[in-house]
Amino acid sequence: MLISLKWLSDYVNCPLSAERIAEGLTMTGLEVESNSLRHPQLQNVVTARIEAVEPHPDADRLKICVVDAGGAELLRIVCGAPNARAGCVAPLALPGAELAGGTVREAKVRGELSRGMLCSQKELGLGEDHSGIWLLPDDTAPGRPLDEALGIKDVLLEVAITPNRGDCLSFLGIAREVAALCKTSARYPAADVEETGPPIDSLTSIAIDDPKGCPRYAARVIRGVKIGPSPQWLKDRVEAIGVRSINNIVDVTNFVMMELGQPLHAFDFNRLREGRIVVRKAKAGERFTTLDGVERSLGEGVVLICDGIGPVAIGGVMGGLNSEIAPDTCDVLIESAYFDPISIRRASRNLGLKTEASYRFERGTDPDGVLRALDRAAGLMVEVGGGFIAAGRIDVCPNPLAATQIDLRVDKVNRFLGICLSVDEVVELLERIEMGVSRIDSDLLRVRVPGFRSDITREVDLAEEVARLSGYDQIPVTSPLAAVHAADSDPQQMSRARLKDVLVGGGFFEVINYSFISPEALRMLRYPEGDASPVPIRVKNPLSDEQAVMRTTLLPGLLNNARYNIDHRSENFKIFELSKVFLPSPVGLQAEEIHHLAGIMAGKRVERALYSGEDVDYADAKGVVEHICGALRIGELRFRADSLPPWLDPCASACVYANGQRVGEVGRVHLEVREAFDLKRAVFAFRLDFDRLFALKGPAPVYRGLPKFPPVPRDLALVAEEALPVEEPLDFICSLQEPLMESIEIFDIFKSDQIGEGKKSIGYRLTYRAADRSLTDEEVNRVHTRLIAKVTARFVVSMR
Repeated sequence: MLISLKWLSDYVNCPLSAERIAEGLTMTGLEVESNSLRHPQLQNVVTARIEAVEPHPDADRLKICVVDAGGAELLRIVCGAPNARAGCVAPLALPGAELAGGTVREAKVRGELSRGMLCSQKELGLGEDHSGIWLLPDDTAPGRPLDEALGIKDVLLEVAITPNRGDCLSFLGIAREVAALCKTSARYPAADVEETGPPIDSLTSIAIDDPKGCPRYAARVIRGVKIGPSPQWLKDRVEAIGVRSINNIVDVTNFVMMELGQPLHAFDFNRLREGRIVVRKAKAGERFTTLDGVERSLGEGVVLICDGIGPVAIGGVMGGLNSEIAPDTCDVLIESAYFDPISIRRASRNLGLKTEASYRFERGTDPDGVLRALDRAAGLMVEVGGGFIAAGRIDVCPNPLAATQIDLRVDKVNRFLGICLSVDEVVELLERIEMGVSRIDSDLLRVRVPGFRSDITREVDLAEEVARLSGYDQIPVTSPLAAVHAADSDPQQMSRARLKDVLVGGGFFEVINYSFISPEALRMLRYPEGDASPVPIRVKNPLSDEQAVMRTTLLPGLLNNARYNIDHRSENFKIFELSKVFLPSPVGLQAEEIHHLAGIMAGKRVERALYSGEDVDYADAKGVVEHICGALRIGELRFRADSLPPWLDPCASACVYANGQRVGEVGRVHLEVREAFDLKRAVFAFRLDFDRLFALKGPAPVYRGLPKFPPVPRDLALVAEEALPVEEPLDFICSLQEPLMESIEIFDIFKSDQIGEGKKSIGYRLTYRAADRSLTDEEVNRVHTRLIAKVTARFVVSMR
């Protein structure tokens, strides 16, 4: 907001310089972004009296003016203005002056040295007249800076107002802040009203049908006004802060808005049908043409100001074309109202219409300032436009707003801010900003908050006011007294960190993707339409369609990472992500956040092998999963090709079971999924439920002595149907719990014509060992033969 210090001086006496005022406002929370002269082009422009006029020896249309510019010597100026004459006073731009046409310099004009330039209004940017030099009053003293001589010297401060400080969107609001800095009081402008017209109740009426959107509406009527240009003082005031002068009546409404922070609107009273005002909500689809000539479709709930027939203004936003002040207007109804900030903010946003009025109403105006602004505007309109004010005013307020009262404990303020102020000092600070303070006891104050400070609702808000008025720089810098204790270690977090280290040690790189994905990404994983398993949680206000839902799996992000790497010719890679997925909760609105671990492998098993090397395959991915489970000390791990998710190729994939619970999947990504993600080569993936794995984590390993006696290995080669899973005989042998059997593993799977079509040979290696003696061949053979008999009896197999 632009603040003219000359205008501001009408409301507060402040001995401080513009720089000190800017610094003080900034230190109290109102950042001053710039500090500049209103007319910077008038620097090095002074008043000068023409002492003599001589003809130019080499130009018929030029003259040489000998001028007194207040210096020790007279200056010779070459001038072509027809009205230049001896004895007159005119503006003189001295060398170095920066005018719109460029920098003024000493220069020879047709052989004669000119030491400046006598200027017209247009050349100085102060008017449109350029028929000759600007003739000032003859009694103007020479050598005075022009802006001082004209009384237009002014400094403009551009103040950044935070959204909570709507009270500072006016000269009076800034004056209150400056007065607090100077420890003085702001002067409120007089609102003198001479009521000489008929009673207002005989002319108009006001009804509020939407008390929530418009809690208070007041009006006055002025009859017999004359529309015309504003007087110079009014025009100068509004134009000083960048507001275009329109006419005397509209300029008054803008002036009072800038002065008091209360937006007003002036209606042509004779264009109000039935001569009355009704405040109501707009109906859905209702249309209305605003002052800018645009017909707008109004949403339901917009506050409308109507006459007896239809709308004439959008409350708190903009007036209507059908009731604007026109050159022939003679009767005016002045509106001064308080509108609900939320309603105005919503209406302004939905209509895409930002105005000075809506900017103030949506930040909160002073409901108690409605009548002051109304009376101030009525008095000024009669002053600049004539006419007479109807007796009385209409003030409709169905539900009066109670003043906010807050109890403030001085001791708590001191502890909160880390300062030491007495009760008297706190009272003095708050009274500087027009807070009503009464003492309840030696520590407790009851503060009545003025209506213009709608941002103060809690005790802590008052503490903030104390801090900024006493000076943020006065708050001592101290170290916190609270003891600092390290938080207890999170076992799951530590396990996640260790697992990441294990994967990095195995050649993997960690990736981090967004938690938001596209709904299309789940369909690209071949989940059928309507499948309930991957239903994601939708984001209410997504940044884009590509981030419209919360991820239920880490795979889309990893597959996109894989495509990026392959497209950039980085075809040998291993990547993983250990992060959260978000699943709909069966109860309540809170999502279930579960940690998943997923990885992708592609390319060569050994990237820089001496020869061509082999590509990674299912066995590599399965080995990674076994390594992960081994790091978590999970003993029983099984892989079964049942109930595979649709994103896996059933020919080279399996589900992962730990201690009998399904914990994930591993295998080759399905061809259709690869095509959907534009992957140009085979990739292998695994997905594990980390939370479930952590729950199954084994105990910490304990020391166990090395075996003292040798192992005895025995091989078991079975010929079985090709469809028989190799793990079924292995699980069966383990389930027998033979005391002397230490371990069992598969060492060979073999197929050939000698075995027979549809057959395969499976080689199992069983290791026997006793803890207290060396086993004899006879003992091992007995146990081994017994196991073979049980296996051949359980399965349709034969010994090879």
